Amino acid sequence: MPLELTPLADEPRLLLEAELQPLQGSRFQPTGFPNLGPAVYSAPDGSGQTVLVESAQSMANRLETVCWDDVADDWVAPLRGLPLIKVVNQNGKPLTNSVLEAHRINSPYILEGKDKSVFDVLKSGLAGMETGRVDLRKLARVLLRFDINALLHGVFLAKKDLAGGRLRLPRALSAFIEASSADVVISGGVKNDAVHPSVDTQKGFDTAKGFGNVPFSRDEYAAEQIMAYFNFDLRQIRSFSLGDEVERLLVALALFKVQAFLKNGLRLRTACDLDVTEVRVTRPTSFTLPSLETLSAELPGLVSAVAGLGLFNEPRSAMVTFS
Repeated sequence: MPLELTPLADEPRLLLEAELQPLQGSRFQPTGFPNLGPAVYSAPDGSGQTVLVESAQSMANRLETVCWDDVADDWVAPLRGLPLIKVVNQNGKPLTNSVLEAHRINSPYILEGKDKSVFDVLKSGLAGMETGRVDLRKLARVLLRFDINALLHGVFLAKKDLAGGRLRLPRALSAFIEASSADVVISGGVKNDAVHPSVDTQKGFDTAKGFGNVPFSRDEYAAEQIMAYFNFDLRQIRSFSLGDEVERLLVALALFKVQAFLKNGLRLRTACDLDVTEVRVTRPTSFTLPSLETLSAELPGLVSAVAGLGLFNEPRSAMVTFS
């Protein structure tokens, strides 16, 4: 089935939701935050507790992880040929890249090392925006050449030498997972030490070093409903004015991320392995979400079409040596 994107032509947003359930049993472990634990709050409609299973920032990372082939050190097969920046050490060994790095193209491994090749090209391409309004279209064209993923993930080039550190784009594709009518499941266990079950600090057998029997508590959750939400800002993509071919590629790439995550990325943690029961398009309802197979078949041609316009950096994998 060909990729049909016509229903999205004049829409400001594409909204999707996927109903999930634990792959086995009924319990799951939500994301936790330092010194806070899980984010739990009362539902606005009074229906009970809601727990944040996966945050927007974590989901952004997961939507990229499913696009990367660690063995090949490259995009997964349908996405190969997309531009990115790779970082290697002085021996040429891969260190990181702009798809997986925490700050993406703003990574210190890309911009702060001795190798200024990418930094200098960015500085030259983004010159003239030190004062006045930032030209987001110009920024988008430069990002497209080096790091197309930044147009979906968002970017903040927080370097004063790059337009005074004012260059930023919000995420075009965002997501999060919530569980409603959720109840805490409290359990626990003991870390057993068959050799030195009792703590003896005088002999150096203390728990700080891993000795002794150590009891612990564990909080998981069970919920009436677990839902993943996806929001794709189509208006932002169109505002870049990059042309129909690029827009079609960006939409297909965003949809691929969602479908690949729902198929391959739902083992969020050891105690949070989820499965999809239903996926719905909530806006616009006239749009039918293409399958992962359809997207995988169409994307190589879309990548080639945009590359043929000379809009990607050559070589596609820009190399930076970090030392």
